[in-house]
Amino acid sequence: MASKESPAEVEAVHDDEYKGQVHHAEASAATDREHTLTFRDALRLYPKAIGFSLLFSTAIIMEGYDLALIGSFYGYKSFRDKYGNEPDGEGGKVISADWQTYIQVGGMCGQIIGLYLNGWVSDAIGYKKSMILSQMLMIALIFIVFFAQNLQTILAGQILLGVPWGVFQTLTLAYASDVAPVVLRPYLTAYVNLCWVIGQLISAGVLRGFLNLDSEWSYRIPFAIQWVWPPFIILGTLFAPESPWWLVRMGRHDEAKKAVQKLVSPKPDLEFDADAQVAMIHATNELEKSTSAGTNYWHCFMRTDLRRTEIASITYVAQAMCGSVLMGYSVQFYERAGLSSNNSFTFNIIQYAVGAVGVILSWFLMAKLGRRTLYILGTFILFVILIVVGGLGFADTSNPGPSWAVGSLLIFYTFIYDMAVGPVCYTIVAEIPSTRLKAKTIVLARNFNNMAGLINNTLMPRMLGVNSWNWGAKTGLFWAAFCLLIMIWAFFRLPEPKDRTFGELDVLFEHKVSARKFASTHVDQFGDDKGAVQVDAHAK
Repeated sequence: MASKESPAEVEAVHDDEYKGQVHHAEASAATDREHTLTFRDALRLYPKAIGFSLLFSTAIIMEGYDLALIGSFYGYKSFRDKYGNEPDGEGGKVISADWQTYIQVGGMCGQIIGLYLNGWVSDAIGYKKSMILSQMLMIALIFIVFFAQNLQTILAGQILLGVPWGVFQTLTLAYASDVAPVVLRPYLTAYVNLCWVIGQLISAGVLRGFLNLDSEWSYRIPFAIQWVWPPFIILGTLFAPESPWWLVRMGRHDEAKKAVQKLVSPKPDLEFDADAQVAMIHATNELEKSTSAGTNYWHCFMRTDLRRTEIASITYVAQAMCGSVLMGYSVQFYERAGLSSNNSFTFNIIQYAVGAVGVILSWFLMAKLGRRTLYILGTFILFVILIVVGGLGFADTSNPGPSWAVGSLLIFYTFIYDMAVGPVCYTIVAEIPSTRLKAKTIVLARNFNNMAGLINNTLMPRMLGVNSWNWGAKTGLFWAAFCLLIMIWAFFRLPEPKDRTFGELDVLFEHKVSARKFASTHVDQFGDDKGAVQVDAHAK
């Protein structure tokens, strides 16, 4: 009786057969088409890829909404009356600073677990199944916070909900960068940042709408709204194609071709060859197999992948350490200026709306200026804003003027952040890693971001608390120092991935091209086994 071949052996056989059929000419032609494809033609050729990418990113809208809820509920009288564990001195109750910290940190710990799990799960079963399973888990876990009767149950719910939240943070970016052609990559990856803003904007609107409802439904209905998203995302994901890059890594080239075909809408006047596209993916995968140490987490810190992990991680950490945490405290400054809670929440909505405009503007600036230039310029402007905010902290506190100025500057800060550092981060983190280690590199980078967030959530209540350090607006000077360090790092270490295919980026990293020379270096991925580069000696 003939022995059966294992699935791995079958895939290896198919891979060998495919290698025999693939010519560098096909892969090279597909690479050339990536460079000649215009934005307008990409919109015509890839409407399905855009749609499926937007669908996956909707999970971040849901997450942005979810994460904004809990922090805002602390200002709800009905929520404080139900869950408050300390007297407020005026006959009411408040949630203690310790419990606020436990709940915030608990959610982040859950995200860290979810992120690490997703690094293995998505590589093992693919992006589609990972998304569907995570959404099903969301539906079940929302029941915990919806019916919670005490802070302990809310804490448990936040920790458990953090697991699927962590999955979404990796999946959305990885899928968007995998299905998008080079010209659309900055738009679809930066859209993830817009999804965060949209989620926060929806949350601010919902919270503003229920602010004056003096019953338990003022917070239970916002919790229940979380159930709206998952069914639609699950249904759409069932029709979405799997990432062709993941399928090629699994040796399933025929399925990869079908996935590529599902991502495009062929046009008579636009040249497109699915076989050549798969050949390009295969060639890039083979190049990475020859230059990287492997596909486990520790391989992210070996060979050229160490530099790529550094860039992705510091870029992500910079999101948390450039002073962005202050954006969540603009309402507090408006209230100190004498604005009512209702009007303060209205300004909060305006702030998120301004952020959304900034993200949309970033799409065009990234296409024009590139990632590196926009990032460095953005951190410089944020540095100046934070210096001014910090200086206002020395003004007379009895005068509401400085608080008005700080609140308004934080709205301007939000605009610049969401025009530069915020969206550029997502594009960089999606483009810089090798495709074989992309999911795991994003996991590591996001977890470093979460760890920075843990520090923020520990420091900020003390920095601003009137019964603690009470720095007030002087906190801006603290974050300005970090912003300056980030700007210096970006100048020397952040490369420009604009208009590069993943294979070309592999070649640039393999040849150890300086970050400042990435944009001016000519790359031929198919020049030899590890590609060829021609560095511009006059580039600074």
